[in-house]
Amino acid sequence: METRNDGSLPVYLQIVELIVRDLAAGRLVDGEKLAPERKLAAELNVAVGTLRKALTELETRGLLERRHGSGNYVRAIADPASVYTMFRLELIEGGSLPTARTISVDLMAKPDVLPDFGTSAKAHRIRRRRFVGKRFAALEEIWLDAAYAETLTMTDLSESLYLHYRTRLGLWITRAEDRIGLGRVPDWTPDDFGLASGAPVPEVQRISFDRDGESAEFSYTWFDPAVVRYVARLK
Repeated sequence: METRNDGSLPVYLQIVELIVRDLAAGRLVDGEKLAPERKLAAELNVAVGTLRKALTELETRGLLERRHGSGNYVRAIADPASVYTMFRLELIEGGSLPTARTISVDLMAKPDVLPDFGTSAKAHRIRRRRFVGKRFAALEEIWLDAAYAETLTMTDLSESLYLHYRTRLGLWITRAEDRIGLGRVPDWTPDDFGLASGAPVPEVQRISFDRDGESAEFSYTWFDPAVVRYVARLK
């Protein structure tokens, strides 16, 4: 388990999200006992008080059972209310916390190569590095219809764009459609990505919809299959 101190989520919520993803990936199993609190806090490099706040949140969500004199036991539930519910990339070994670093944000006319989405002729193009468990795993190019925001800047954006949309723009992304195929690493790829520009790579194209059923966003994700895999769990 790892946490970041520079993420957009409070550290205690980063711990919650990490445990949720590890449960989903099977790195933690239903009924498994967590390490003692002081030991777990040391492993996560957080204060015991921060860990206890995370454990309280997990208990509130029904994801933790605290047994007096015995310890803390995780519980798997159908809907853990995760910030990263729609984030489908996991490390090959499973789980781990996703984070992101924005490369650029530009408002521009929608290119003809994009599918129809939204109502504006313009969109905010957001390019990001995507990390999973601190490993550089993917590149993202996100196009948010300009009707939802007049301006966007790099400093505006948080690591969870859907959380940012909801809290800052009043935009609730309630569902998405993913299409997975073979693409190529874009020509704007940073030098530290594991694959060179133009190399064949798995590509995810996603159209995201708001709570009224209107298409709001289109995105590309190019991911390094040596680092992560795409996982969709069906229930």
